[in-house]
Amino acid sequence: MIELKEKINNVFDLLKDEFKYKNKMQAPKLEKIVVSVGLGSVKTDKKKMEQIKERLIKITGQQPVEVLAKKSIASFKVREGQLTGLKVTLRGDRMHYFFDKLISIVIPRIKDFRGISLKSIDQMGNLTIGVKEHIIFPETGDEELKDIFGLSIVIVSTAKTKEEATAFFKGIGVPLKKEEK
Repeated sequence: MIELKEKINNVFDLLKDEFKYKNKMQAPKLEKIVVSVGLGSVKTDKKKMEQIKERLIKITGQQPVEVLAKKSIASFKVREGQLTGLKVTLRGDRMHYFFDKLISIVIPRIKDFRGISLKSIDQMGNLTIGVKEHIIFPETGDEELKDIFGLSIVIVSTAKTKEEATAFFKGIGVPLKKEEK
């Protein structure tokens, strides 16, 4: 984790010429990481929902918040106020620890991994990673292979543009794909 904090502090030196930063406060930083799970058809099964909640606690080290539907959508059979997912927002040292674990341990465990697409970075400077199987995290044991679920990881940065965010994420060690021509 110390190496990650050093990389983030050295991002200014890497990007100051390219983006013409005058001081370190202009360089992008990690703001937060949001890990979320959509419950889908599981929301009717309380036992499976509790298992997902416990595994999310193991993965992130923090209690998830229940996400409720803001409005009713009849075609999806969703009612206003109904539970639709779980999410965890990580900041500070927990965020840095999770990010370090994600880059150094979890991503290399993804089957046939060739890099994160540049399309995953939005115009606001955030990186969104979809994980199909939660079992790539080392905290989940082999006995938990029965109910596999996917999750979404959004890494929010203070970068103002997509180009700035791309350079920032490359600078801190996110394995991005090469640009396709």
